[in-house]
Amino acid sequence: MRILVTGITGAIGSGLAPRLRAAGHDVVGLSRRPAAEEAGGVPIVTGDAVSGEGLDEALAGTEVAYYLIHSMERGNDADFAEHERVAAVNFATAAARAGVRRIVYLGGMVPRDGRLSTHLASRLAVERLLLSATPDSVAFRASIVIGARSRSFRFLVRLVERMPVLLIPAWRSRRTAPIDERDIVGCLSAAAAEPRVSGRSLDLGGREIVTYGALIERISDHMLLPRPVINLPYFTVTPIASRVSAVIAGEQHALIGPLMDGLRTDLLPRDERAFELLGVRRHSLDGAIERALRDWEAVESLQAR
Repeated sequence: MRILVTGITGAIGSGLAPRLRAAGHDVVGLSRRPAAEEAGGVPIVTGDAVSGEGLDEALAGTEVAYYLIHSMERGNDADFAEHERVAAVNFATAAARAGVRRIVYLGGMVPRDGRLSTHLASRLAVERLLLSATPDSVAFRASIVIGARSRSFRFLVRLVERMPVLLIPAWRSRRTAPIDERDIVGCLSAAAAEPRVSGRSLDLGGREIVTYGALIERISDHMLLPRPVINLPYFTVTPIASRVSAVIAGEQHALIGPLMDGLRTDLLPRDERAFELLGVRRHSLDGAIERALRDWEAVESLQAR
C-alpha cells in the first residue's frame, strides 16, 4: 500500500520508513526542509502542515498516513499548542479530502489523574482531531522514548554528562515507563495493516516502571559516570528549573519547558493491549539505554565510554 510518513527526518520517522519499505509498502515522506529530497531511499515531498503547503501532493493516493509532527520547537513557549492545532486541522482535512483510510498518530501519555500540562493537553487535542478525520485511525501514547535521537533521552544524557553533581527537582519522584525506540517503531509499523487497532487510543509503555530520578541514575551507570545526587524536594518552580536545565543541556527552552511541565504527575500506561494486538515484544530498559548510547557513540563521542 502507499504510505505517507510525516516527520520522516525525525527520530521515529527515520527509523519507521525503512521498516515499512522492507514490508513491501510504497513509502513517501513529508518534510519542511526543502533540501531534503530523499531519506534512506524514500522520496520526500516538501511541505508544512501549519501552512498546509504540500499536503495535497503528499497525500494523493495514500492509504495510511503517519502523523509524527510536533510543534514545540516552533515559535515561543506560548504558541506551540496553536501551531499543533492548526497543523492537525490542516492535515485531517487534507487526509479526508484525499480519501486516506487510516491516520496513525504518536502522541503523549495521558496522566491517570487527568492533570494535563499544556504540552500533554495539546497532544490529546491533536489525537482527537486526527481520530475524527477517519474512523479507521489509531493513536498511540508514549512517555519518554529511549533512543539515540530521542530529544527527551538526549536531554537526560546531557544533564548526566555535564553536571558533576545532579541537582534533581521535585519531579524526580514522578514515575514513568520508558520505552525502547525500537518497540515504538515496531508498533507503528504493525499498525499500518492491523484491523484490531482501528479507532483506538493505545498506550505504549516499557517493561519497567521507574521514577525519573532512578532513570537518570540508570543512565549515569551505563555511561560509567557516577554522579552524586542532591534532591531538591521543595524546588517545584518549573519555569526556572527548565530554563536552567535547557542551558546546561544545550537545548531550546521551547522544547524543554513544555516537556518538564508535563512532569508534575506520573505518566503511566493504562494497560499493555497494544503489544498483544500488534505482536511486539518489548526490550528491557537496560537494553534500551545501552543500545541508544551505543548508537549515539557511533556518530558522536560520549564522556567516559
